Amino acid sequence: MANETFNNISKIEEALGKYNLDIDDAQVKDAVKRIIAEKVPENDTMEVKKFLFGSIELTTLKTTDSEESVLAFTERVNDFDAQYPDLPHVATICVYPCFARTVSQSLEVDGVEIACVSGSFPSSQALIEVKVAETALAVKDGATEIDIVMPVGKFLSGDYEGVADDISELKNACGKDVAMKVILETGCLGTAANIKKASILSMYAGADYIKTSTGKEKISATPEAAYVMCQAIREFYDETGIQIGFKPAGGINTVMDAITYYTIVKEVLGEKWLTNRWIRLGTSRLANLLLSEIEGEEIKFF
Repeated sequence: MANETFNNISKIEEALGKYNLDIDDAQVKDAVKRIIAEKVPENDTMEVKKFLFGSIELTTLKTTDSEESVLAFTERVNDFDAQYPDLPHVATICVYPCFARTVSQSLEVDGVEIACVSGSFPSSQALIEVKVAETALAVKDGATEIDIVMPVGKFLSGDYEGVADDISELKNACGKDVAMKVILETGCLGTAANIKKASILSMYAGADYIKTSTGKEKISATPEAAYVMCQAIREFYDETGIQIGFKPAGGINTVMDAITYYTIVKEVLGEKWLTNRWIRLGTSRLANLLLSEIEGEEIKFF
């Protein structure tokens, strides 16, 4: 595993030195504009929309969540599978760790993952012992995937060793069979160079996916951040042979937003990433929008 050898500052410098971090933000914007103008229209198809529906991580992360509301939320996923047998089910149900057992005990659809945000989501501001305990308890209660937040404060202060150690310890708490997504909170990172550096750090430290945002900050997912993260995933794969998943999340408000992210993945990473395993969409509002377009009428199922 990458995180087993990524445990001191010399290893960090060695790893980062293998990648081009001299990225111009204006060039990234231009590249994304070209992709959107030239490639997005060809992906505005029913086949892609069905695929995107099957990549949704249906998420409820409200202050008002309760055992009853999460149970009802899960039952909608069960009901969908029965009412729309010809459509793909969502990829994941994502909840707080205290509801992992509720989802695990009530979810009836094979192939839907149970994701929990953990590690003091959304700030990541807690003692590592607390973050590890929360993560281990979520896994014990049935989480099959864990979403953590990179310690952004440590990253911005240049404590890359601290960032890597946090991520590595939380991956160890997940174990090899539970995928871990590392949220970079790209809206707080400021530059494309920082986004790429954070992507590389996270992947070397043990991330199975890298994810744009919590959805709790002013700036969430952007096509530019997605482009840089996908470039980092591609280069990491070429360097190590390890395939890492990608998840844009926060601010995915329209079907065209989702198609744009799909197109960036397709253009930068290629066909190998165009499966429900390697691309996920962190959104709930998109589910009804995609379902309405697929069925040709307004539907508010979720």
